Amino acid sequence: MRTALILLFLLAVAAIPGSLLPQKSVSIEEVQQFVLDHPTVGPWLDRVWGYEVFSSPWFAAIYLLLFVSLVGCILPRAGEHWRAVRARPPAAPRRLDRLPEHAPARPVDGAPATVAAAVAAALRSGRWRAVARQDETGEWTVSAEKGHLKETGNLLFHTALIAVLLGVAVGSWYGWHGNRLLVAGPDAGFCNTVQQYDEYSLGPRVTGAELPKFCLELTDFLAEYHDSGQPSKFRATVAVDGDGSPRRTRTFSVNDPLRLGDANVYLFGNGYAPTLRYTDRYGRQQTSATTAFLRVDDALTSEGAIKFPDANLNPATGERDPKSQVAFEGLYLPTVPASPPFVRSAHPAERLPGIMLWAYRGDLGEDAGIPGPVYQLDKSRVESGQLKLVGAEPRLLRAGESWTLDDGSKVEFLGTRQWITVSVRHDAGQELVLVGVGVIVVGLMFSLFGRRRRVFFRLAEGAAGASAVTAGGLPRTDYAGFAEEFARVVAAVAPARADTVPDQRERDGRDGVVAGSADAGGTGT
Repeated sequence: MRTALILLFLLAVAAIPGSLLPQKSVSIEEVQQFVLDHPTVGPWLDRVWGYEVFSSPWFAAIYLLLFVSLVGCILPRAGEHWRAVRARPPAAPRRLDRLPEHAPARPVDGAPATVAAAVAAALRSGRWRAVARQDETGEWTVSAEKGHLKETGNLLFHTALIAVLLGVAVGSWYGWHGNRLLVAGPDAGFCNTVQQYDEYSLGPRVTGAELPKFCLELTDFLAEYHDSGQPSKFRATVAVDGDGSPRRTRTFSVNDPLRLGDANVYLFGNGYAPTLRYTDRYGRQQTSATTAFLRVDDALTSEGAIKFPDANLNPATGERDPKSQVAFEGLYLPTVPASPPFVRSAHPAERLPGIMLWAYRGDLGEDAGIPGPVYQLDKSRVESGQLKLVGAEPRLLRAGESWTLDDGSKVEFLGTRQWITVSVRHDAGQELVLVGVGVIVVGLMFSLFGRRRRVFFRLAEGAAGASAVTAGGLPRTDYAGFAEEFARVVAAVAPARADTVPDQRERDGRDGVVAGSADAGGTGT
């Protein structure tokens, strides 16, 4: 048990990095940004699975060892508990006055055998496990015990903990998840295939062909903020089709995921995707595919890049100078401050939107078909001079404004669409984990509030056809209310004759003896 507790503590400690560091299974964008912000320690954390804590080998080793330890702890304890529940209560000790609680002899009408049977029956009606027997001297005794639910609760708790670990393992084997940045509009929807996710992970027992079939299109996104900039409400509306059902509209929010069969769609983040229209020096207009800008602060100040690789195509020859491609880096501000510097939005809502643009001209390097950065320009090309900055200063454009460059070309800021980050996932072990957690709570209640205790009665021949009944009680765990319960049990199952009820002075003396014995603690049996 000590080993299991140490491993449980280690499991809790090992989970701390998963709470403090961004995780790839939740937001790959936050992981990438963290690595950029911490160029020294960021790559090392990736090597030791710092961004995949809960699927890392060292985390798995801890919970597998905990699983083995719990099994080794539970099996012998379960056998011992089963034998204890089926066993008869132990025989009454010879000296009941040495127990923590005891009551002196009192006369009860009836022969010892009859009274013992009546006492045992009364205890059983109070849900005590009671047995009447004769000891080696021929004297009748009654032994009773109660509170086995405490150990039952302990075993339930630890067994349910194993169920939770099994649920986590099943979820790891048969579960899957994928993250996608979803821009509003019919041209930016996606279907549930691994090829269309920005980042995904499949369990060892899952293939891409087994993912449920459906498609999502973001049709509306509502974000409300307080005047302080704190968010108050997020709600996304999507169109769902492709799953064999008619196209339908569904709404979900941060704490209310969208449930599509075995898949749950969670809302994790939001931002803005600006749209630019570029008119090259030949007069040809090109409207960008709306490009998501990644947020850099809580005010939704966002940065990104919009590229026009087909700009400046000569209409006479149909050829393009590879050094005449155009791209823009931008800093989007949902609410432009009243005065410079324009480096941070004054509010996350689009109250006065604007975008700071830096123009570049040159070879974007996309003709070679080599994958490059999506949300920013290739800095190596800027440093090598293959992409050159146009103009010394950036330009702030508000919605509907334009900027004419040095070669006569023009860029216009048309507005924005909103985007959300969704995580689509299926956890095959979540039902088992839920049941396990419920049983853990029940077992914990039994364990915390269960009280193991025993009471004993000795019956001797008394005068005038009565029996002298002596009682003693022993709590097996800390139980502050045992003295009161013991007194109630004795009064209920072995009531004294009316003509032998002690006067007030005798009761006071008896109470002093009982209280003193309880304070002294007793030695038990």
